Amino acid sequence: MSEPSAKTYDVVIVGGAIYGSSLAWWLTNTAGFDGSVLVVERDPSYTFASTSHTNSCIRQQFSNRTNIQISQFGAAFIKDFRTQMGGDPDVPHLALQSFGYLYLADTPAFAATLRDAQKIQTSLGAHTRHMSRDEIATAYPFYQLDDIIAANHNTVDEGYFDGGTMFDWFKRMARRNGVEYIHDEVIGMTLNAAKSAVDAVTLKSGMVIGCGVVANCSGPRAAATAQMAGITLPVVARKRYSYLFDATHALDGVLPLTIDPSGVHMRSEGKYYLAGCPPDIDPDVAYDDFEFDHALWQEKVWPIIATRVPAFEQVKVINEWVGHYAYNTLDQNAILGMHTSVNNFAFLNGFSGHGLQQSPAIGRGMAELIAYGEYRALDLSPFNYERIEKGEMLVEKAVI
Repeated sequence: MSEPSAKTYDVVIVGGAIYGSSLAWWLTNTAGFDGSVLVVERDPSYTFASTSHTNSCIRQQFSNRTNIQISQFGAAFIKDFRTQMGGDPDVPHLALQSFGYLYLADTPAFAATLRDAQKIQTSLGAHTRHMSRDEIATAYPFYQLDDIIAANHNTVDEGYFDGGTMFDWFKRMARRNGVEYIHDEVIGMTLNAAKSAVDAVTLKSGMVIGCGVVANCSGPRAAATAQMAGITLPVVARKRYSYLFDATHALDGVLPLTIDPSGVHMRSEGKYYLAGCPPDIDPDVAYDDFEFDHALWQEKVWPIIATRVPAFEQVKVINEWVGHYAYNTLDQNAILGMHTSVNNFAFLNGFSGHGLQQSPAIGRGMAELIAYGEYRALDLSPFNYERIEKGEMLVEKAVI
């Protein structure tokens, strides 16, 4: 659809990727909400969206209790995807490949941090194990562990799933339930005289659309969207690199999603393997900057994975790409809720790499907040925007 069918909507969502579509779908499945919803997406191909560059993993290994609960709901949602989507036989079943995340610790302090996190996780029902070096070697003899003293690992409801299919069906079902998607771009917002609400959004096409609520789901562009309403948001675009590679000597068994102490991570990807990392120098970048640093593989990634897994000394890169984190520079956690003074401006921003896995729970929670004025299924208030205004960090020690 190129033009909206109405001049005003109860909810206007800026951005139609994973969060715009999750929120749209959840709104149509929230009891008592019968409002109109418009999703404005500047690029319906989603070619450069963070959603399209995700590695589609989910983990319970966080140190923050709410982050753990968010992922636990996400895993349950994935495993019961068809039922969650209304039982339609056209909806595929989603498999969750639970090879788990394996965090390797090379210092006593890091090992203690993993131990503390494991206690929090298991108190909430997660199956995380704290492992000694000998236990790691027994389970996964292909690692070189001379510098490793401990690890955390969880092979229950933690691993890889088809995030692209989940996104596609959020979008399809939202449309089926009456949500309108248009190919356009929000370029401005008009506030009321008191500057307490956004009255309307202006589209690049020239149309002005009235709104009851405006939801910021614009990924790495979130700060620019917020600025249209006079709001400062500490979200920037940061590059993250991924490499799909083949190994001359395949491993005897599945490679867990291994987080090396260096920050490089790697995992099995069918017959191939996937590795990724941030650059050593990690600046903010322009939204359209996808220039690839081809030296990073040779200078950083390959030496680290070949040291950690000696079988990877002989590998061939099959594909490589760079995407953007919507990086929250305050504390690398989600920014949610409504603005403190522009009271109809909703945030679904700053996920810093956790976005896809958190989208089921956060889409649900933000739909509840819009429909009822409160979170009901899970209290997400620790992530509310108010902490950004106060400069109060929400601590999460397990950031990749």
